[in-house]
Amino acid sequence: MNRMEDTRLESAGLIEQAWEAVRQSLRVSCGQRTFDGWLKPLVLAGGDFDSGEVRLSAPSAFLANWVQTHFADQLTHAWRAALPSIMRVAVESANEAARPTLAVEAPAPEPARPEVHGTALEARYTFDAFVVGKANELAYNAAKTLAEGGQLAFNPLFLHGGVGLGKTHLMHAIGHEYRARQPQAKVIYMSAEKFMYEFVAAMRAKDTHSFKARLRTADLLMIDDVQFIAGKESTQEEFFHTMNELISAGRRLVISADRSPQNLEGIENRILSRLSWGLVADVNSADFELRYNIILKKLEGLPSANVPNEVVMFLAKRISASIRELEGALHRVLAFATLSNRAIDLEFTQEALADQLRASQRRVTIDEIQRRVCEHFRIRQSEMGSARRARDVARPRQIAMYLAKQLTQRSLPEIGRRFGGRDHTTVIHAVRKIEELRAADAEIDADVRLLMRQLEG
Repeated sequence: MNRMEDTRLESAGLIEQAWEAVRQSLRVSCGQRTFDGWLKPLVLAGGDFDSGEVRLSAPSAFLANWVQTHFADQLTHAWRAALPSIMRVAVESANEAARPTLAVEAPAPEPARPEVHGTALEARYTFDAFVVGKANELAYNAAKTLAEGGQLAFNPLFLHGGVGLGKTHLMHAIGHEYRARQPQAKVIYMSAEKFMYEFVAAMRAKDTHSFKARLRTADLLMIDDVQFIAGKESTQEEFFHTMNELISAGRRLVISADRSPQNLEGIENRILSRLSWGLVADVNSADFELRYNIILKKLEGLPSANVPNEVVMFLAKRISASIRELEGALHRVLAFATLSNRAIDLEFTQEALADQLRASQRRVTIDEIQRRVCEHFRIRQSEMGSARRARDVARPRQIAMYLAKQLTQRSLPEIGRRFGGRDHTTVIHAVRKIEELRAADAEIDADVRLLMRQLEG
């Protein structure tokens, strides 16, 4: 046995030992019942120190998809704790085509492919898998145009919207499409948090040159959730210069955040100006039609799932907070039906989602109301608690107080406290004022109706 084989055997042994530690960790962190139901059936399928990846096998494609969707973070964190060199965990079904495993034989040479940079792109996040509706049509078309690689009328592309609405899906889809059209292109996708972590690590190692060279030579750079660098001065400095370098060189830049550039707090004005310079596209909450079509699209990939149309309609109507929550609800119904060997009907669906349905009835919060109102009227959320009395700020603030009274169970004093420590009489005045305006001003009434529909789903 030669030295290379000895090394491979040693690596295989370490990965197998780590897998046992990972299982013990997951049993504690997820709870015995969850572990037995979803994670215990997984087996170690392979691993590679060089690529930093391990592969786990599930007995069915459904279970593999469920685990990848709901436990990816827990699996990755558990593996990194056991073996810091492991950066990615893939879950496959047992009936997928065989892949190289921990065997000692040397792997067959792979065809040449572009170097992988940043965080690996999710294979399931493609344009074909993205369901388009009025809420995301602009963002989708802009993303598709940028990914096709032709002449661009905008750069950067800035995507913004709430959690779980599809921003990350679009970014991964851009990466897949751009790389498919230009196989040798250098594509980098990473979260803003990872950008910050790697930059700080480079500074500590006194090797910022390598960090800059890697990012600034990208043909396509995508940074997700840029709001997380708020207040981080040195990171923002590097981010600004990276943006400038890429844009000046005609390279493509895609940025996402949970709100528009004008509403980002703690971000330098020069960065906000650059972000607004390109195309700003919002990804809004999905309406009923889009939610309905998303479920149908998901079911197309699960031909064995027998879900009546009345259940699809029910899910689309009741689960409205985010697309991620909607997909999770569908997966839960399918999983419960499989585990209990029961047919899916409306009664069963309500039973399986009882906790989630109760939670969704309580989901409207004052924070959400303030955020929605600020987005609608294009003001900063900090204005909700400010002392400014200019009409362009005071009127949205009064509407937010009115909605808080109508849509939450919070007391008047508590509502006042959430709006900059105002007295309960201020809230009463705001409620009465908006009631009067709704009766006399059709535009105000339309604004309030729209906001109420968005908040109630």
